[in-house]
Amino acid sequence: MNSMQRGNTARSVLAAGTLVVSLALTLGAASAQDKTFVMKISTPTINDVPDTFARNFGAAVEKDSGGRIKVEVYPASQLGSIPRQIEGTQFGAIQCEVVPPEFFVGLDERFEVMAAPGLVDSLVHGQKVAADPAVLKLMLSLGADKGLHGVGLFIAEPSTIVSKSPIRTLADFKGKKLRIFASQFQSVAFERLGVTPVAMTLGDVVPALQQGAIDGSVTGMGPITHMHFIDAAKFVTLTNQPAIFIIAEVNRKWYESLPPDLQQIIDRDAAAQAESIRQFAIDLRQKSEATWTAGGGELIKLPPDEQATFMKTLTSVGADVSKAKPQLAEAYKIVSDAAQRLR
Repeated sequence: MNSMQRGNTARSVLAAGTLVVSLALTLGAASAQDKTFVMKISTPTINDVPDTFARNFGAAVEKDSGGRIKVEVYPASQLGSIPRQIEGTQFGAIQCEVVPPEFFVGLDERFEVMAAPGLVDSLVHGQKVAADPAVLKLMLSLGADKGLHGVGLFIAEPSTIVSKSPIRTLADFKGKKLRIFASQFQSVAFERLGVTPVAMTLGDVVPALQQGAIDGSVTGMGPITHMHFIDAAKFVTLTNQPAIFIIAEVNRKWYESLPPDLQQIIDRDAAAQAESIRQFAIDLRQKSEATWTAGGGELIKLPPDEQATFMKTLTSVGADVSKAKPQLAEAYKIVSDAAQRLR
């Protein structure tokens, strides 16, 4: 074989090898495109704002992915308590968790900034704050080094206090043991009112009320209406503080395993559903209040002067709690500046 023949043979072998590699890459890409991914979405509520978002988000993802992502929604803490749901999402047993961000405080204390009392003064105001670019950039980036990828932020409703005996005045708070969310902002705020705060996951609240372990709970009208809290406590004090925001977190490893087009669908659909849930949240709050009173429950408002004192007592909590923690203080400034700007 002369040198020309040997050169032609080498080029043929190289071309064949290139063809094989190219074919393998093509088949691999096609395989990734054809693969079906399962997305389990977990949330602690049922027939409420968070699980409605989860269902709408899941339906949009299935549609826009052409069925390449199959979504399973598990409301009412079917996959475990809130801490277990968060662990499942962090480590990949669950692909998405929809829950108030302060429950992630064990991963990063900045998650609790949205729970600062007095941050927002209405449901509509909270919707504006949740959609603010600076707030979104902050909140959705938290947890990136803990296995999470934030995709959505929205407000569910202002919180209320459901209790076994009526809370009609500030004096009625004293000596009460109230369930709060896992947030130092909430614990400090209610301690100032003479309350013993007890951090507790939503699914444990009704049994705790029935057993007398707590006297009441900070929660929303949606959960107490749809989870039959009235069987254990019929009084609701409409303090409207703090607001209950919701964050949607996706397991980062699972997200990064998706082809780029599916990643874009996850991000885009979550943002769209966080926006479109707004009117549902407003309507549900009104409906929940009507349902509560129709079922024999009572809605209570503090006297105007005491509500003003209540707000004055709680509003400084955010700055007081965060001032000794530089990262938390910086995060609180971002959300409080947005809240002030959007009033």
